[in-house]
Amino acid sequence: MGFVPNSLKTMARIPGLVSAFTHLSSVILGNSILPSELRGMISLMASTGAECRYCQAHTSATAANAGVTDEKLSAIWNFESSEHFNDSERAALRFAFHSGQVPNAVTDSDTETLQKYFTDQEITSIISICSLFGYLNRWNDTVATKLEDHPKSFASDILGPQGWEPTKHS
Repeated sequence: MGFVPNSLKTMARIPGLVSAFTHLSSVILGNSILPSELRGMISLMASTGAECRYCQAHTSATAANAGVTDEKLSAIWNFESSEHFNDSERAALRFAFHSGQVPNAVTDSDTETLQKYFTDQEITSIISICSLFGYLNRWNDTVATKLEDHPKSFASDILGPQGWEPTKHS
């Protein structure tokens, strides 16, 4: 990443929170249960469902670092119909988007579709990623965490043409 995210600087006000959070994050995001590209896109869609612009900026830049092309990231808003996504990715992204909404909008159909493409372990990984970003989405939107230059610039370039703006995270 090359910098300390402002969200961690705020978390540091509580002794042990950064350590606990980074450990949980590394367990959830650092495993190889799902491809890194898919983990990045799931993170982005969970944050999109929650409408957290701070996390959308970070997760889009992280997804790009994991190998997701700019073209695919630009098309992610239309993943349901875009040729850039296969059926298993669509199932995971739909589930992530719905899980990010409040109240949670995951349907039985979403879960059944996910089960067609993913094992129980992979589904648990998807849920873990969505839940981790549920925490981050709440944290950063509540605090109105100021967005750092790199993720802000990246999201403005790649997601901006689809309507992304930093809003309260400027």
